[in-house]
Amino acid sequence: MRHVIALDVGGTGMKAALVGADGALLHEARRRTGRERGADAVIESILDFAAELRAYGELKYGQRAEAAGVAVPGIVDTERGIALFAANLGWENVPLRDLLHERLGIPVALGHDVRTGGLAEGRIGAGRGADRFLFLPLGTGIAGAIGIDGVIEPGAHGSAGEIGHIVVRPGGTPCGCRQRGCLERYASASAVTEAWAEASGDPDADAADCAKAVESGDPRAVAVWQHAIDALADGLVTAVTLLDPRTLIIGGGLAEAGETLFTPLRAAVEERITFQSLPAIVPAALGDTAGRLGAGLLAWDLLEAEGRRPEAEAGPDGPDAPGTDAHVPTQSTEVTA
Repeated sequence: MRHVIALDVGGTGMKAALVGADGALLHEARRRTGRERGADAVIESILDFAAELRAYGELKYGQRAEAAGVAVPGIVDTERGIALFAANLGWENVPLRDLLHERLGIPVALGHDVRTGGLAEGRIGAGRGADRFLFLPLGTGIAGAIGIDGVIEPGAHGSAGEIGHIVVRPGGTPCGCRQRGCLERYASASAVTEAWAEASGDPDADAADCAKAVESGDPRAVAVWQHAIDALADGLVTAVTLLDPRTLIIGGGLAEAGETLFTPLRAAVEERITFQSLPAIVPAALGDTAGRLGAGLLAWDLLEAEGRRPEAEAGPDGPDAPGTDAHVPTQSTEVTA
């Protein structure tokens, strides 16, 4: 069974998969990032996790993974394979691609987590067929992936789409990026969790609990939720002004609230629009599999670029060509919590 390793590293946890040549998630696993232990420990956890996935694939399928795709947060130099900076993980200038190649002995593609998720959403998800879109997952932090004609824009220095660090509240809450008042300090899932835990007096309460309390009419929750919605709408209108996307795709943990998020968000954005064209605001289609699927696409695309895929699976008209249904995820054969 031909497969690649796909690893999606987040600020809180890592989600991984072995991905078949047809895009199927053959095996899935999760692990905590452990960022509280420091950047060096996080790096070692990534290397160990990837090695365990390689070993599992060898044992299960009788052959090792052919490549690995790894998506990480922050600012990423995909050409050199360096994780330049991640406020959520506390690292700078990590040669992660080389470190993984040394540990695994296979080709490695390194990508930005959100742009990698955007690649999957654009190819097979909510952005499929859209000529210009912005993919925005609301998780531990906030970043964006800018999709233009099927290509995810990396920017000149690897930091395109870092909308989470647009200042929406000048002089406001300090951010890990060393600014104050950044969007992600008000509208990320972690920001809502922090605000709701304080407002409710329950230190274990999270953003999902806040959404449920909003639905039940709790005025404290409504105030916290609206505070986040207002900040998010301010940030989105800035993005719309600069990028003029046709579609805004909202994903991440906060989007799981469904219309509790989308109804007031659409209204708040529309209230702020003046001369700009109002884009469609839609939920992401792939959920938390987007990063893994995108990382898998990175790995298979790397092999294709190196001419290492059989003719039956490669080429612009082959069954695995980018943008075809061959990459639509299928039922996982194994899931490991």
